[in-house]
Amino acid sequence: MAIAPGGPPRGTPTPAGRQLWLRLGSFVLLLLVWEAAALILGSRVLPGPAEVAAAMRRAAESGELFFNLGMTLYRVAVAFILAMALGSGLGILMGRSALADRLLDAWLIIALNLPALVVMVLCYVWFGLNDVAAILAVAVNKIPLVATIMREEARRLDRSLIEVGGAFHLSRGRIFLRIYLPQLYPGLFASARSGLALIWKLVLVVELLGRPNGVGFEIRTLFNYFDIAGILAYSIAFIAIVLAIEWALLIPLERRVTAWRRR
Repeated sequence: MAIAPGGPPRGTPTPAGRQLWLRLGSFVLLLLVWEAAALILGSRVLPGPAEVAAAMRRAAESGELFFNLGMTLYRVAVAFILAMALGSGLGILMGRSALADRLLDAWLIIALNLPALVVMVLCYVWFGLNDVAAILAVAVNKIPLVATIMREEARRLDRSLIEVGGAFHLSRGRIFLRIYLPQLYPGLFASARSGLALIWKLVLVVELLGRPNGVGFEIRTLFNYFDIAGILAYSIAFIAIVLAIEWALLIPLERRVTAWRRR
């Protein structure tokens, strides 16, 4: 067997290649299990992959699929940015200031245990059935979770590294960007990845409750007609977008900014 200089034997799959094949194999297995379940339960209960794909194609050809996906993605993006910015700021403040932590801890616990549905209904009552209320409701539900994660991350900061930066007379801005912020990256990415998974689900609920478009609204309409294939088509389409964001953006970015930890 030929050995490549300084590398594994030729023909040996790389770790990235093995991961790709494992994901593809897992996807094929999921389709097979889905098809088997559809044959057992019947298409009225669980449409098969081909039927759902046909429903997705019809929605795409009419333009409704892309419009509704775009509206939901817009609400997810704005709510995500708001929740990450406000939640991170609050969590870092509570993690670095004992006074702020004592003052706000009870508020944070209350916010964490406040039912999401209550927040959504109140926002619609107070601000009306509009996008501002919908996005605010989703962001408010996510902010406490981000703040909790970032508070714990801020508490674990290595103060000695910050003191070294001060000893070398680094400006506060450089200390924050080069020493402080890199230590917060694990918490930031944990918040972002969990937040993305939670926020899009909350957005579907607010759309179902009070918006005239979006994936949640379309699912409510399809539910009225008991169109299970259409419901699955819209759900899978948006899940695919979220997975694409995860694999194409969040995972590579996380690896890049945390590479220094693996050196």
